[in-house]
Amino acid sequence: MHVIKRDGRQERIMFDKITSRIQKLCYGLNAEFVDPTQITMKVIQGLYSGVTTVELDTLAAEITATLTTKHPDYAILAARIAVSNLHKETKKVFSEVMEDLYNYVNPLNGRHSPMVSKETLDIFLANKDRLNSAIIFDRDFSYNFFGFKTLERSYLLKINGKVAERPQHMLMRVSVGIHKEDIAAAIETYNLLSEKWFTHASPTLFNAGTNRPQLSSCFLLAMKDDSIEGIYDTLKQCALISKSAGGIGVAVSCIRATGSYIAGTNGNSNGLVPMLRVYNNTARYVDQGGNKRPGAFAMYLEPWHFDIFDFLELKKNTGKEEQRARDLFYALWIPDLFMKRVETNAVILWWTICPGCFPGKDSSILAT
Repeated sequence: MHVIKRDGRQERIMFDKITSRIQKLCYGLNAEFVDPTQITMKVIQGLYSGVTTVELDTLAAEITATLTTKHPDYAILAARIAVSNLHKETKKVFSEVMEDLYNYVNPLNGRHSPMVSKETLDIFLANKDRLNSAIIFDRDFSYNFFGFKTLERSYLLKINGKVAERPQHMLMRVSVGIHKEDIAAAIETYNLLSEKWFTHASPTLFNAGTNRPQLSSCFLLAMKDDSIEGIYDTLKQCALISKSAGGIGVAVSCIRATGSYIAGTNGNSNGLVPMLRVYNNTARYVDQGGNKRPGAFAMYLEPWHFDIFDFLELKKNTGKEEQRARDLFYALWIPDLFMKRVETNAVILWWTICPGCFPGKDSSILAT
């Protein structure tokens, strides 16, 4: 059997060479439990003639990760193999990587589709010597396997589906994206991030330094109006926020309840549940950052709403599918009066009403 090396040359697969590569990455690990030879034996079983060194490293990392149940050091070793593989497949110089990301051309339409903004690229290039020299790539090896694979899957920028950034590149991109021309502050932030003193939220890691510099994690909305226009205007807002990796909380107490009269059509409302199923499907379709992680919509309802009991069952695993919206998150927006009634054990503890019966009244009035 032979292996295809990164430069295209073919070479015989050698057991000792695979073991030696793994052994070099075992520094600081517990040699009593971590056995490179055992890993190599399992790797050899999965090889075929013509396998690439990239595939070989990927297989070795995945096999090593499965041994984590035997000793946690295997998770560290698996990450080191995966990181080493990425380092061999990507450019080292930060400014060059950022130029490649900016110069990206969409192969489907031939259009220039920069992944970093022109403003940020200019800062990268104007300060390239200082930024390039500040990056310490050995810090990439501090991630465990799960953490690194999460970065690789969702956070590191890719060119034509292939990862172009290293974790340290990403952290420097984020730091400069936040601080702009303040290079001293950017480098300080980079060091704090790469040494794991803190981290930024996902939208910041996704978007800083790019053409979509939306860095906020959470957005709170109230339904614009109890109407088709209001419902779908709010839905559009949710979709646009989710597109840029924001999570959303939506107050829906103003929506009329099931069976309520609709003057415009002389019909009756279907209530909250069908509307929330539309929001559920939007959260599934417009996931955060373009298939980087699922959309996160939290729907808030006050306990006086007539549809409250249907609302509380929307997350259940059982029941009719048309009465469920399991991909949303749900919260009760509880007024003080409700808790006072609970404390006093009132004879009439609570009531439910339809907000459509009290148009123009806000929730504080409806709950008193």
